[in-house]
Amino acid sequence: MRKSRYQKGSVKKQRGRWVALWWDNHSRKSRVIGLVKDMTKSDARAVVSGIIAEMEAKRQADRSWRFGEFVTEVYFPYFGRKWKASTRVNNMNRVSIHLVEMLGARELKSFRRDELQDLLDGKAQAGLSFSTVDHLRWDLKQVFDMAVAEGHIERNPALLLFTPREAVRATHRVMNIEEVKTCFGVLGQRERLVVKLAILAGMRPGEIFALTWGRLAATSVEIRQRVYRGIIDTPKSTLSVRQAALPEGLAGEIAAWRAVSLVTDDDAWVFPSEKLTTPMSKDNCWNRNIKPKLAKAGLAWTNFLVMRRTHSTLMGDLGVDGKLVADQCGHTLDVNQNVYRQSPVASRLPAVNQLEQKLLVM
Repeated sequence: MRKSRYQKGSVKKQRGRWVALWWDNHSRKSRVIGLVKDMTKSDARAVVSGIIAEMEAKRQADRSWRFGEFVTEVYFPYFGRKWKASTRVNNMNRVSIHLVEMLGARELKSFRRDELQDLLDGKAQAGLSFSTVDHLRWDLKQVFDMAVAEGHIERNPALLLFTPREAVRATHRVMNIEEVKTCFGVLGQRERLVVKLAILAGMRPGEIFALTWGRLAATSVEIRQRVYRGIIDTPKSTLSVRQAALPEGLAGEIAAWRAVSLVTDDDAWVFPSEKLTTPMSKDNCWNRNIKPKLAKAGLAWTNFLVMRRTHSTLMGDLGVDGKLVADQCGHTLDVNQNVYRQSPVASRLPAVNQLEQKLLVM
């Protein structure tokens, strides 16, 4: 016998009536659902499907769900439809490793707020970053929100959780002007162009390596796709789909790179792999050709995120409007100001000196 949750049921004619047949808890069930003269066989089957659907819905509502079962059978399938491929991989790995492995066998209704907060405290004490612990807090809230919405628990035990202050916050470093010049100076032609697109144009690495020649002009680039782990995908968000401006001085370098490129058709990759039919791997380019040279120049701490953060910070230091920078980078003004742009002490000194001078003359 097939598992009841996969059954379709059946119908049969009996004395001029349609009789529905199905299984429930390993027992055969039947019910007269109508007269043969009043309904077709297809109509009768539809009635059986409704009976089974109602029975399954009640069984699911009455089921005593365990945390791991609910996450893998309900939470992941539903929210996985919303997440982009990169987000899906990261979210599923994080929840599976840090939550399901520890809590998977527990029943949903057995959790209490304080023990979940203890779990987050323990993660922080174990050295996980503030960002990771904060994501876990949100994961717990979202899982239990869904459990409440599905009627499996009455209240969300994760509703009031907070991210522990002890969680280690990352230091968001940026490059100064001299470091940027050093970076440009130690790299070869291709890698220098890649890095300039990140620092001067504020592009993400996935956007850079997904560039085709048809979308790259002298003073702008049309961003309509990105590459993530070899898979071509749409950009990270709706704001990421954009026309990004390119500085005038970059036109010469783009033309020079085009002149030595083997294939320059509109749909050809600007930075192809050795096969030419696929884009170059970001990790290969960084680890083999960029990172070693930057390390020798004392810039081993940099990465593509540092470069994008450097773009926002240096543009801000130049007095460029924050909305323009946000549009250039393809994110919101809030993200640009509060996540990417940094304010080194050196840039704040004139402000406090100005305040001091103002007070001295009063």
